[in-house]
Amino acid sequence: MTTIRSLTTRLQRVSLTRPWAADVTSVGVIATHVVRSDGAEGWGFSWSPQIGAPAVNALLEHDIAPAAVGRSAVPGEAWQGLWEHLHEAGGGGITTIALAGLDLALWDAAARSAGGTVSGSIGRRRDRVRAYGSGVNLHYPLDDLLAQVQRWIDSGFDAVKIKVGKPDLAEDLDRVAAVRELLGPDRSLMIDANQRWDLDRAAMSVDALSRFDLAWIEEPLRADDLDGHTELARRIDVPIALGENLHTVHRFGDFLRSGAAQIVQPNIVRVGGITPFLRIAELAASHGAALHPHLLPELSGQLALTLPDTASEVLVEDVEDAGFGSLGALVDPAPVTIADGWLTENAHDGLGIRFAPLLTDDPARIDDPAFTAGKDPS
Repeated sequence: MTTIRSLTTRLQRVSLTRPWAADVTSVGVIATHVVRSDGAEGWGFSWSPQIGAPAVNALLEHDIAPAAVGRSAVPGEAWQGLWEHLHEAGGGGITTIALAGLDLALWDAAARSAGGTVSGSIGRRRDRVRAYGSGVNLHYPLDDLLAQVQRWIDSGFDAVKIKVGKPDLAEDLDRVAAVRELLGPDRSLMIDANQRWDLDRAAMSVDALSRFDLAWIEEPLRADDLDGHTELARRIDVPIALGENLHTVHRFGDFLRSGAAQIVQPNIVRVGGITPFLRIAELAASHGAALHPHLLPELSGQLALTLPDTASEVLVEDVEDAGFGSLGALVDPAPVTIADGWLTENAHDGLGIRFAPLLTDDPARIDDPAFTAGKDPS
């Protein structure tokens, strides 16, 4: 049996071209490297934009790496046992985010060893998948928001998503109305409240905004409010999308069984990697729910190519100027390309996601937010 010989990690931050907020100018990445007993190597990563990256790195270094050594290196075989090993620290959240670092590296190692790609090893079902334009733009003045939407139109996207949740609903109405007018009637428009509303405010807001022909309302309530989302689904006609802040297949099951979500959006890293993501995809399909992976198109786009056909077309989220390749964070060319509103896979090995090292040899400075891939602040 091929086993895990070693797992090592490197904590770093990647600067964003377009800050997601005044205090979110970079995202945290924990680059992972696994070596198998047969000498094969694989690379993966864990990810947390603002909070928790050092804690994820510590969990990988002090708890996951020692527990992983000697376990099966076959993708998926060690996942459940390691999740159970970590459960004392929580069933999801930091634990599953950290587990993704190992899981992705094991899938990468297996595909590289076989001389192929991860999507090829799973089984690619389509050659391309549609992408939608997305942005962290609630703080944008209206003119900047409309300029962003125009860039998406010019880039060939036929679906876009914007943020809502201003203190005054009238401002949300003005912004969504202006975006719909610019998009015209034939492009899809999604809105994302990022958990800003309570139940009554959500029902009132969605009712008012629904006149703009919305494809979905994303995270209208606190992400873990199962009862609230179930009741909201009864009150509104717009489909509810959520899942970026759900961390286990069990929790996705709760929301799907209750009818609280018609669209699920698992983040492949936050749920623990490719292994649990594929289980969540099967669960969503069994409930007739649409699945659109959250963020990280260089990873989620590859997996989207492997998902079975359902009644709803899979969509991949492309946040403007946030791809790791475009940010200069990768050693190799990006494994996917998004053009004319479609994502296609480029030639690459494994996952094709290896992060460029820090330009420092001083471990005491790695937690410095100024340190980013390929850039040295000194």
